[in-house]
Amino acid sequence: QVQLVESGGGLVQAGGSLRLSCAASGRTFSSFAMGWFRQAPGLEREFVAAISRGGSNTYYADSVKGRFTISRDNAKNTVYMQMNSLKPEDSAVYYCAADRRVISSGSLYDPTEYDYWGQGTQVTVSS
Repeated sequence: QVQLVESGGGLVQAGGSLRLSCAASGRTFSSFAMGWFRQAPGLEREFVAAISRGGSNTYYADSVKGRFTISRDNAKNTVYMQMNSLKPEDSAVYYCAADRRVISSGSLYDPTEYDYWGQGTQVTVSS
């Protein structure tokens, strides 16, 4: 069991930056692959980025590649996402998610494969 709490969202102008954090409870954080998803009004939840248990492997949606960076600190039970060069189309509620098997099963892009979710944090990018 793990509980996830996101923070760091807010309102930013286009071209600006934000850093999202997701703090996890429990002593087994390092056994979970972690993902970030986002959902805009009227749209499905979409994959943004994921990171392997130890942090050595990262994965990104094409739409954010080169602008977003996912990282984790297992000693602090926290996963981060640095978001640079933000665009209005990045506006959404951002969720972090955890699962033990998504990377080994090849299903890290599928939100239904993640067992644990945070409550989300709103990111709004103004033009």
